Amino acid sequence: MKKLLIIVSLFFALPAIGATVVASVNGTPITDTDITMRTKLMARQGKTSTDNRRVALQNIIDDNVKLAYAGNFNAVPDDKTVDSELKKMKLGDLSTSEREMARNALRAEIAWQIIVARTIMPTVNINSEDVASERANLAREHGLPIEMTIVRLMDIPSDIADRLTKPKSCDDAVAIAENFGGAPQKFTALQYELSADIRERVANLPKLTWSSRVDNSVLLVCDTKKTSEYKNLDEIIKQNATYKQAMFMADQQLKQLRRKAVIVINDDRYKL
Repeated sequence: MKKLLIIVSLFFALPAIGATVVASVNGTPITDTDITMRTKLMARQGKTSTDNRRVALQNIIDDNVKLAYAGNFNAVPDDKTVDSELKKMKLGDLSTSEREMARNALRAEIAWQIIVARTIMPTVNINSEDVASERANLAREHGLPIEMTIVRLMDIPSDIADRLTKPKSCDDAVAIAENFGGAPQKFTALQYELSADIRERVANLPKLTWSSRVDNSVLLVCDTKKTSEYKNLDEIIKQNATYKQAMFMADQQLKQLRRKAVIVINDDRYKL
């Protein structure tokens, strides 16, 4: 009996073994182990940071906030949907705890995308002016699927550049240049195939109009033709602009939800 009492006394004298609760969200605890699992998941996804554990905690907090909000709209995906998407991610062999962390993170992300699609996307209004502006930016920065025939004059003196008149056609532009003793280059290319400097100069240049003289050269777009790729360009631009605006609005909404949530940080190392 005495031996048994000694064993029992030693048992109760041992420190409790368990994960440290680092924080809580609306009463749901987040442990140090949870954060470790999340950092491992982030590493598998190629997401590394000098502040990984703080980032991991913020991600877990956001997961809880998103799922709580999505519950109000019956937008939390079921296990079958989550497991199906998790399989597509090909994260490799996961431990039981890693898999559960991955499932929870994915469940929150899917739920949030549902919320965005249901409540935010329908409120975004991208008008024709927005599309035109984005198309112009795209043309300048990356080029459009438009075939352009261009005449270029190299090593042209400024006085000659000032005397170039507006041509009636591409052949007329070549003739004008040749009459001044120039050797015009005529070429055809897709706008996105042009070098960045030429693309920027011709992006908003009216047809059959000589450009300003830059680096002793002038350019003229004498013909353009929309390719088959151009057909759905405005719709694609509108979709991308809508998604971009919706993601911005969703981020603002998430910030508001965080402020309303009861978030308690118990460890000063993780103060946000």
